[in-house]
Amino acid sequence: MMMRCGWSAAAVVAVVVMVGVMVASPVAGELARVEHPTKEDGSLAVLVVGDWGRKGQYNQTLVATQMGVIGEELAADFILSTGDNFYNDGLTGDNDTASFQESFTNIYTADSLQKPWYIVLGNHDYTGDALAQQSPAIRAVDSRWTSINKSFIVDSDIAEFFLVDTVPFVQKYWNESKFDWRQVAPRDTYLSTLLTDLGDAMSQSNATWKIVVGHHTISSGCEHGNTTDLVAMLLPVLKTYGADMYINGHDHCLQRITSIDSPLEFITSGGGSRAWAGKFKQTSDKLEFIYDGQGFLSMQLTMAEASFAFYDVTGAVLYSWQLAKSTSTN
Repeated sequence: MMMRCGWSAAAVVAVVVMVGVMVASPVAGELARVEHPTKEDGSLAVLVVGDWGRKGQYNQTLVATQMGVIGEELAADFILSTGDNFYNDGLTGDNDTASFQESFTNIYTADSLQKPWYIVLGNHDYTGDALAQQSPAIRAVDSRWTSINKSFIVDSDIAEFFLVDTVPFVQKYWNESKFDWRQVAPRDTYLSTLLTDLGDAMSQSNATWKIVVGHHTISSGCEHGNTTDLVAMLLPVLKTYGADMYINGHDHCLQRITSIDSPLEFITSGGGSRAWAGKFKQTSDKLEFIYDGQGFLSMQLTMAEASFAFYDVTGAVLYSWQLAKSTSTN
């Protein structure tokens, strides 16, 4: 399996050890952590896709095929999922292996995608069994699936990825009976603890790049627009502790937005399957690029520079840009 997945021995050991330790005996007041080393030259290549789990429909298979092509070209180290992993209502339980395989294992089959997938949940995942995707029973079906907690950290030395459970932030969901709030309710306590733990982890981070990943938008020009609950509660933490970017799904589009009052970049990669053509919203931040179709994102990181590209279902580059760490500008 190690050769097929393309993991280094260190990566395999780190993932196995950290998952075992953190799931079995999490440390109070700390976010769980997975260590994923960089390449030997200190660089990192990551693919990002969201809003994908439709059993291959709505061009999910086409997006997956091109992810495999780009993943091979870039020698992708891992994949980030920005949530809504299984439509329409998540998994029914950790024995719902058919749905899991039909939307994940049987779709992302390229050799280059046999790497760890680090997962956040979306609102559609929460309307099923919201605990199933963290279950060892699901990971046993496909060892790529790495969802050790609803919020956790992927530590890659030059970059730390802070995966944040954004669904409970959205107040209106709490008025709907179909959401699974086990191990979350009461909301205020859960969010207060999460924000404190996130702030502590970010303040202690020595990584060159601090990247926060969630499902819901903070700033968006696509159909859902800005998520006011995240603007009020999560955004101040990102600004205070120096996040370089916030990457999300939820809006079924690809977009790059730059903050008008901070160095933050808001990046949406929610084009993994069904897209919402022609549905746009206004945002007060600066819209740099938007595409209302399907596709995915690549990131290439070094100590000095980050390079990004959006791809469509044919593998064509729609838009690319770079950030230099010394200036955090193009």
